[in-house]
Amino acid sequence: MNPQVDQYLINGCMRCPLGATPQCKVHPWKEVLIALRQIVLASGLTEEVKWGVPCYTFEGKNVVLISAFKEYVCLSFLNGSLLNDDKKVLVKQGAHSQVARIIKFTSFEAVSQLASIIEKYLVEAISIEKSGQKIAVTDTELLIPEELTHEFNMDLAFKMAFEALTPGRQRGYLIHFTQAKNSQTISNRIAKNKPDIMKGIGMGDAYKGRKNHNL
Repeated sequence: MNPQVDQYLINGCMRCPLGATPQCKVHPWKEVLIALRQIVLASGLTEEVKWGVPCYTFEGKNVVLISAFKEYVCLSFLNGSLLNDDKKVLVKQGAHSQVARIIKFTSFEAVSQLASIIEKYLVEAISIEKSGQKIAVTDTELLIPEELTHEFNMDLAFKMAFEALTPGRQRGYLIHFTQAKNSQTISNRIAKNKPDIMKGIGMGDAYKGRKNHNL
Protein backbone atom coordinates (compact mmCIF):
# COMPACT_ATOMS: atom_id res chain seq x y z
CA MET A 1 0.00 0.00 0.00
CA ASN A 2 1.28 3.40 -1.01
CA PRO A 3 1.13 6.06 1.75
CA GLN A 4 0.47 8.69 -0.92
CA VAL A 5 -2.91 7.07 -1.50
CA ASP A 6 -3.62 7.38 2.22
CA GLN A 7 -3.06 11.10 1.81
CA TYR A 8 -5.34 11.18 -1.24
CA LEU A 9 -8.13 9.68 0.86
CA ILE A 10 -7.58 12.39 3.47
CA ASN A 11 -6.86 15.49 1.39
CA GLY A 12 -7.91 14.66 -2.17
CA CYS A 13 -5.78 15.15 -5.26
CA MET A 14 -4.75 18.70 -4.23
CA ARG A 15 -5.09 19.93 -7.80
CA CYS A 16 -7.74 22.48 -6.97
CA PRO A 17 -8.31 24.97 -4.10
CA LEU A 18 -10.79 22.57 -2.46
CA GLY A 19 -8.03 20.09 -1.60
CA ALA A 20 -7.68 19.39 2.13
CA THR A 21 -10.99 21.15 2.81
CA PRO A 22 -14.41 19.71 3.77
CA GLN A 23 -15.61 20.64 0.27
CA CYS A 24 -13.14 18.30 -1.46
CA LYS A 25 -15.05 15.83 -3.65
CA VAL A 26 -13.11 12.91 -2.14
CA HIS A 27 -14.72 13.20 1.30
CA PRO A 28 -18.28 12.03 0.48
CA TRP A 29 -16.89 8.98 -1.30
CA LYS A 30 -14.27 7.76 1.15
CA GLU A 31 -16.05 4.49 1.94
CA VAL A 32 -16.48 3.70 -1.76
CA LEU A 33 -12.87 4.62 -2.56
CA ILE A 34 -11.51 2.42 0.23
CA ALA A 35 -13.64 -0.53 -0.91
CA LEU A 36 -12.39 -0.22 -4.48
CA ARG A 37 -8.83 0.18 -3.29
CA GLN A 38 -9.01 -3.09 -1.34
CA ILE A 39 -10.36 -4.99 -4.34
CA VAL A 40 -7.70 -3.62 -6.71
CA LEU A 41 -4.86 -4.23 -4.26
CA ALA A 42 -5.96 -7.86 -3.90
CA SER A 43 -5.25 -8.31 -7.64
CA GLY A 44 -1.53 -7.85 -7.01
CA LEU A 45 -1.15 -4.61 -8.98
CA THR A 46 1.35 -2.02 -7.78
CA GLU A 47 -0.22 1.01 -6.11
CA GLU A 48 1.04 4.43 -7.17
CA VAL A 49 -0.26 7.97 -7.47
CA LYS A 50 -0.40 9.57 -10.92
CA TRP A 51 -2.23 12.74 -11.96
CA GLY A 52 -3.05 13.14 -8.27
CA VAL A 53 -5.16 9.95 -8.03
CA PRO A 54 -4.53 6.27 -7.18
CA CYS A 55 -3.09 4.44 -10.18
CA TYR A 56 -2.45 0.69 -10.29
CA THR A 57 0.25 -0.66 -12.55
CA PHE A 58 1.67 -3.93 -13.85
CA GLU A 59 5.40 -3.86 -14.60
CA GLY A 60 5.23 -0.11 -15.02
CA LYS A 61 2.17 -0.14 -17.27
CA ASN A 62 -0.95 1.70 -16.11
CA VAL A 63 -3.89 -0.67 -15.71
CA VAL A 64 -6.59 1.07 -13.64
CA LEU A 65 -7.26 4.40 -11.94
CA ILE A 66 -9.59 5.22 -9.07
CA SER A 67 -11.00 8.76 -9.11
CA ALA A 68 -13.62 10.69 -7.18
CA PHE A 69 -15.90 13.07 -9.01
CA LYS A 70 -18.74 15.21 -7.76
CA GLU A 71 -21.52 12.76 -8.60
CA TYR A 72 -19.74 9.39 -8.60
CA VAL A 73 -16.54 7.41 -8.10
CA CYS A 74 -14.89 6.06 -11.21
CA LEU A 75 -12.86 2.88 -11.72
CA SER A 76 -11.05 3.36 -15.05
CA PHE A 77 -9.67 0.43 -17.02
CA LEU A 78 -7.14 2.12 -19.30
CA ASN A 79 -7.35 -0.62 -21.96
CA GLY A 80 -10.98 -1.33 -21.16
CA SER A 81 -12.13 -1.62 -24.77
CA LEU A 82 -10.11 -4.86 -24.96
CA LEU A 83 -11.98 -6.43 -22.04
CA ASN A 84 -14.74 -8.97 -22.59
CA ASP A 85 -17.50 -6.94 -20.99
CA ASP A 86 -20.03 -9.75 -20.83
CA LYS A 87 -21.76 -8.12 -17.84
CA LYS A 88 -22.17 -4.82 -19.72
CA VAL A 89 -20.93 -2.64 -16.86
CA LEU A 90 -18.22 -0.72 -18.73
CA VAL A 91 -18.97 2.62 -20.35
CA LYS A 92 -17.03 5.37 -22.10
CA GLN A 93 -16.27 8.31 -19.86
CA GLY A 94 -16.70 10.71 -22.75
CA ALA A 95 -16.69 11.02 -26.50
CA HIS A 96 -12.88 11.14 -26.56
CA SER A 97 -12.35 7.94 -24.55
CA GLN A 98 -11.59 5.51 -27.35
CA VAL A 99 -9.72 2.86 -25.38
CA ALA A 100 -10.43 3.49 -21.69
CA ARG A 101 -13.64 2.19 -20.14
CA ILE A 102 -15.05 2.96 -16.71
CA ILE A 103 -17.42 1.69 -14.07
CA LYS A 104 -19.29 4.35 -12.09
CA PHE A 105 -20.21 3.89 -8.44
CA THR A 106 -22.54 5.97 -6.32
CA SER A 107 -22.65 3.78 -3.20
CA PHE A 108 -20.68 1.26 -1.16
CA GLU A 109 -23.42 -1.30 -1.88
CA ALA A 110 -22.80 -0.96 -5.62
CA VAL A 111 -19.14 -1.85 -5.09
CA SER A 112 -20.13 -4.91 -3.04
CA GLN A 113 -22.56 -6.05 -5.72
CA LEU A 114 -19.97 -5.76 -8.49
CA ALA A 115 -16.96 -7.01 -6.52
CA SER A 116 -16.71 -10.39 -8.26
CA ILE A 117 -17.06 -8.76 -11.69
CA ILE A 118 -14.36 -6.20 -10.87
CA GLU A 119 -12.04 -9.00 -9.75
CA LYS A 120 -12.66 -10.89 -13.00
CA TYR A 121 -12.02 -7.82 -15.13
CA LEU A 122 -8.82 -7.04 -13.22
CA VAL A 123 -7.49 -10.53 -13.95
CA GLU A 124 -8.28 -10.05 -17.63
CA ALA A 125 -6.77 -6.54 -17.68
CA ILE A 126 -3.52 -7.89 -16.25
CA SER A 127 -3.50 -10.68 -18.86
CA ILE A 128 -3.89 -8.08 -21.60
CA GLU A 129 -0.84 -6.19 -20.30
CA LYS A 130 1.16 -9.42 -20.14
CA SER A 131 0.26 -10.25 -23.74
CA GLY A 132 1.14 -6.78 -25.03
CA GLN A 133 -2.16 -6.61 -26.89
CA LYS A 134 -2.94 -3.17 -28.29
CA ILE A 135 -5.77 -1.46 -30.13
CA ALA A 136 -5.20 -1.14 -33.87
CA VAL A 137 -5.78 2.50 -34.77
CA THR A 138 -5.70 4.05 -38.23
CA ASP A 139 -3.94 7.34 -38.87
CA THR A 140 -7.30 9.10 -39.07
CA GLU A 141 -8.36 7.70 -35.70
CA LEU A 142 -5.59 8.93 -33.47
CA LEU A 143 -6.09 7.88 -29.89
CA ILE A 144 -6.51 10.45 -27.18
CA PRO A 145 -4.12 9.24 -24.44
CA GLU A 146 -5.55 8.59 -21.00
CA GLU A 147 -3.28 11.29 -19.61
CA LEU A 148 -5.06 13.85 -21.79
CA THR A 149 -8.51 12.45 -20.96
CA HIS A 150 -7.70 12.75 -17.28
CA GLU A 151 -6.58 16.36 -17.74
CA PHE A 152 -9.87 17.06 -19.53
CA ASN A 153 -11.77 15.65 -16.55
CA MET A 154 -9.81 17.84 -14.17
CA ASP A 155 -10.10 21.02 -16.24
CA LEU A 156 -13.26 21.51 -18.30
CA ALA A 157 -11.99 24.80 -19.74
CA PHE A 158 -8.94 23.01 -21.11
CA LYS A 159 -11.16 20.32 -22.68
CA MET A 160 -13.29 22.97 -24.35
CA ALA A 161 -10.20 24.80 -25.62
CA PHE A 162 -8.80 21.61 -27.15
CA GLU A 163 -12.11 20.75 -28.81
CA ALA A 164 -12.27 24.30 -30.22
CA LEU A 165 -9.00 23.76 -32.09
CA THR A 166 -9.17 22.95 -35.79
CA PRO A 167 -8.97 19.20 -36.59
CA GLY A 168 -5.48 19.72 -37.96
CA ARG A 169 -4.24 21.38 -34.78
CA GLN A 170 -5.84 18.67 -32.63
CA ARG A 171 -4.17 16.02 -34.76
CA GLY A 172 -0.77 17.72 -34.43
CA TYR A 173 -0.98 17.72 -30.66
CA LEU A 174 -2.23 14.12 -30.48
CA ILE A 175 0.64 12.90 -32.66
CA HIS A 176 3.11 14.78 -30.44
CA PHE A 177 1.60 13.41 -27.23
CA THR A 178 1.23 9.79 -28.33
CA GLN A 179 4.74 9.56 -29.77
CA ALA A 180 6.09 9.69 -26.21
CA LYS A 181 7.43 6.41 -24.84
CA ASN A 182 6.01 6.58 -21.34
CA SER A 183 3.16 8.06 -19.36
CA GLN A 184 5.21 10.69 -17.54
CA THR A 185 6.58 12.07 -20.81
CA ILE A 186 3.04 12.29 -22.19
CA SER A 187 1.95 14.21 -19.09
CA ASN A 188 4.96 16.52 -19.39
CA ARG A 189 4.17 17.26 -23.03
CA ILE A 190 0.54 18.02 -22.20
CA ALA A 191 1.57 20.39 -19.39
CA LYS A 192 4.10 22.15 -21.63
CA ASN A 193 1.61 22.70 -24.45
CA LYS A 194 -1.44 23.48 -22.32
CA PRO A 195 -0.91 27.29 -22.33
CA ASP A 196 -0.83 27.36 -26.16
CA ILE A 197 -3.88 25.11 -26.41
CA MET A 198 -5.78 27.44 -24.07
CA LYS A 199 -4.90 30.30 -26.47
CA GLY A 200 -6.02 28.35 -29.53
CA ILE A 201 -2.49 28.04 -30.84
CA GLY A 202 -1.37 25.00 -32.82
CA MET A 203 2.03 23.36 -32.52
CA GLY A 204 3.34 24.89 -35.74
CA ASP A 205 1.79 28.32 -35.28
CA ALA A 206 4.60 29.81 -33.19
CA TYR A 207 7.19 28.67 -35.74
CA LYS A 208 5.15 30.07 -38.63
CA GLY A 209 4.80 33.37 -36.80
CA ARG A 210 8.55 33.67 -36.30
CA LYS A 211 9.21 32.72 -39.92
CA ASN A 212 6.77 35.32 -41.29
CA HIS A 213 8.20 37.97 -38.99
CA ASN A 214 11.66 37.40 -40.47
CA LEU A 215 10.49 37.71 -44.10
